[in-house]
Amino acid sequence: MNESPRGSYGSTDAHPGYDTVLVIDFGAQYAQLIARRVRECHVYSEIVPWDMPVAEILARRPAALILSGGPKSVYSPGAPRVDPALFTAGVPVLGICYGHQVMAQALEGTVARTGTAEYGATRLRVEEPGVLFDGLPVSQQVWMSHGDSVTAAPPGFRVTATTPATPVAAFEDPERRLYGVQFHPEVVHSDRGMDVLRHFLLVGAGCRPSWTMLNIVDEAVAAVRRQAGDGRLICGLSGGVDSAVAAALVQRAVGDALTCVFVDHGLLRAGEAEQVERDFVASTGIDLVHVKAADRFAAALAGVTDPEQKRKIIGREFIRVFEEAARELDARAEAEGSRIGFLVQGTLYPDVIESGSPTAAKIKSHHNVGGLPDDLQFALVEPLRTLFKDEVRRLGEELGLPEEIVWRQPFPGPGLAVRIIGEVTPERLDIVRAADAVVRDEIRKAGLDREIWQVFAVLLADVRSVGVQGDERTYGCPVVLRAVTSEDAMTADWARLPPSLLERISNRIVNEVPQVNRVVYDITSKPPGTIEWE
Repeated sequence: MNESPRGSYGSTDAHPGYDTVLVIDFGAQYAQLIARRVRECHVYSEIVPWDMPVAEILARRPAALILSGGPKSVYSPGAPRVDPALFTAGVPVLGICYGHQVMAQALEGTVARTGTAEYGATRLRVEEPGVLFDGLPVSQQVWMSHGDSVTAAPPGFRVTATTPATPVAAFEDPERRLYGVQFHPEVVHSDRGMDVLRHFLLVGAGCRPSWTMLNIVDEAVAAVRRQAGDGRLICGLSGGVDSAVAAALVQRAVGDALTCVFVDHGLLRAGEAEQVERDFVASTGIDLVHVKAADRFAAALAGVTDPEQKRKIIGREFIRVFEEAARELDARAEAEGSRIGFLVQGTLYPDVIESGSPTAAKIKSHHNVGGLPDDLQFALVEPLRTLFKDEVRRLGEELGLPEEIVWRQPFPGPGLAVRIIGEVTPERLDIVRAADAVVRDEIRKAGLDREIWQVFAVLLADVRSVGVQGDERTYGCPVVLRAVTSEDAMTADWARLPPSLLERISNRIVNEVPQVNRVVYDITSKPPGTIEWE
């Protein structure tokens, strides 16, 4: 696979038209969330590793820095530390949790394990409004997660907030534009957390709130034109949100120089293939090649029950089918005096971070399914690689894509194959597809389709459950209903669906879907479970 010239955390070479905030990641659970919250304040942000040299950080000319939380203790052996030069460079800095403590330590404050930890919702008392708490209530709820505490602020800092267990819950030195908070302003459980972040960004750091969707579209279109020039491009369209928005954006930049290949592997949800061919083409005017390969995938999956083997087979066949289509299109282009030189991918910023982070565990492949071939001959065009999923959806709306595509729920590359526990057969695909259609229809009717991150049906194909239907004993397959809420799929909680809705879904499935006589609801969060069953 072609290597990106960017840094290990996916540096995007800062946008010249925007102020950029760098979030320095100390291994925090919420590093991505911090970056997203900064962007919600209309300030562009990126994540960089804690051990990036100060000279390299400053070379990227950040408007401000945010030091994230982290799982370590600042005085434990091998704990991440900060070069004190970072605080004398004149760049505004906000330390959060571990970042608050590491700032105090670097500037000769005191950090200690007091024996009293704080986890969860905590009452904060503002002792002095300063910059961060200006105009905010004296008493407010914040979210804490720490065992160590700053017991003495560094020289020159004023303590601006406390809790019963934490004597220095916030401090600041406005003259040097240095700020720290022990709590997590980025999480929704901190009542005025966004106000605190906004005060730091707009007042403490003087950032310009110019990161808007209209600017994002204009800049992305210009960037694609610069990269592609007069070349031709190809895009593997999966029917999902990311590839659809990437294709629409590139098409706006280069017009008919882009051709999309839609590999229909027969593992999609009800109506999706038709929707891509009809609605997406109608809204964009894009040149679409629809490759119908359901029989090929079904033959390759025959007799296979192991989840990893399923994924590998689907990834392999997908790449082969796509390569065959690409070769035909390239030969056609060559006959017309040009060649296809670029492959468009719907890579998002979380994919870049997870793929490039030296500390993040690799938990999935981020290039469609199965990964790209090592001898890929195309240069990658990734117009969404600086964006999070919610930003991609807003971008899709700005580009005029149909709501059904923009707000489509995340769907795994291997499709319904990993929602059948057991062998994948055409008959079983029909069953899970029909059950899934019922689930999504009822969720839509209940007005919950935007509140729920993912909702779907899983077929326990190799399990037989006894039932009674029409005064007769039946042996059917159970269906598991899975519905979760999440912001980014890194963590997820099971959705508390109304009992009446669950009842309607269950009744419809057992009445409308042959061979299913039992519906159960999965109430497992992530962690410990994953969102998908396989």
